[in-house]
Amino acid sequence: MKKDIHPNYKKVTVTCTTCGNTFETGSVLDEVRVDTCSKCHPFYTGKQKHASADGRVERFNKRYGMDKKSE
Repeated sequence: MKKDIHPNYKKVTVTCTTCGNTFETGSVLDEVRVDTCSKCHPFYTGKQKHASADGRVERFNKRYGMDKKSE
């Protein structure tokens, strides 16, 4: 590697602006702020809700009779 052309990679603290959670990671930035983290995101917390409306897959299965078990 050439000297003096690469950015300074260091440990920084990442802060979640939603819940205030902090953790360390590596970056060339001085500080990192994120909107959501794994502590407050609905997918990771298990609070994610599924849409009850029929989607494209359900409409396809309904239209072509694939919603019935053929076995």
